[in-house]
Amino acid sequence: MTRVFSGIQPSGDLHLGNLLGALVNWERMQHEHESVFCVVDLHALTLPKDPATLRRTTLQLSQLLIAVGIDPERCVLFVQSQVPEHAQLAWLMECTVSFGELSRMTAFKDKSSRNEFISGALFTYPALQAADILLYDTDFVPVGDDQRQHVEITRDIAERFNSRYGTTFVVPAHVIPPAGARVMDLQNPDRKMSKSEVSPAGTVNVLEDFASIEKKFKRAVTDSDGEVRYDVDAKAGVSNLLSILAAATGGDPAALAGGYTQYGPLKSDTAAAVIELLRPIQARFAELEADPAETSRLLRLGADKAREVASVTLRRAQENIGLLAY
Repeated sequence: MTRVFSGIQPSGDLHLGNLLGALVNWERMQHEHESVFCVVDLHALTLPKDPATLRRTTLQLSQLLIAVGIDPERCVLFVQSQVPEHAQLAWLMECTVSFGELSRMTAFKDKSSRNEFISGALFTYPALQAADILLYDTDFVPVGDDQRQHVEITRDIAERFNSRYGTTFVVPAHVIPPAGARVMDLQNPDRKMSKSEVSPAGTVNVLEDFASIEKKFKRAVTDSDGEVRYDVDAKAGVSNLLSILAAATGGDPAALAGGYTQYGPLKSDTAAAVIELLRPIQARFAELEADPAETSRLLRLGADKAREVASVTLRRAQENIGLLAY
């Protein structure tokens, strides 16, 4: 089977856009490929973090991934910092990538322009990201088209290392996964749903109280013409509701539009569908939250499985680049 790798940072609350836009693909991929999924807590350190908060959000995100259906029995699920080979290979990647390549990364330009403190790691993080991917002989990296640059620099690093030191890494391919739901902000439907602190009234969190979710959908922005149809350009708010309803029920947004003549029932039905989707996730999360030792045990098992592969790759890279065996 082909192997896929994907990671997610433990920063902010997991929201409906994360769930319907990305994690549904993770759940599907674990049945179709050898899947390696990672909570990338080292990447979260590129900007200052409160230690207690980082520990809490890392554990919570891990529990949420399991709650939404990421099965540690079917895939490799682990926390990045618990597999030290990631940091070790990252140094070799830093020694292979050029300053010019790093300086052209659009994510660095964006984040450095919005933060007063700019760490060296914020500049070199693509090297760690390359290590994340290359450690597992990854065939495919499923990311959106806006993330293509990250995979391209990983490919460049791998090809350069292989050219200099002999075949060492599998050169991964960038693949755009099947489209997840197009989940936009409920108050600003022209932009994607994001962390709750950006737009609290427009963001629905996976662990949010059901009464709050219902209120947010009832107040969701639509338009004034009163016609229910799926038209993303002309009717962004209505189309967003239809898209969410379709994703939550397994329907088609354009077909669902034919069942409504008013916005009120559409908002109510979408809220109800989302609540029913989240109900078992929240229940499973509550079980995991009540027994953090079990989550820690599962993550240790995942880290052990990850190290079985990662240690072999790291050792091969160290030997090929000329480091003494140990």
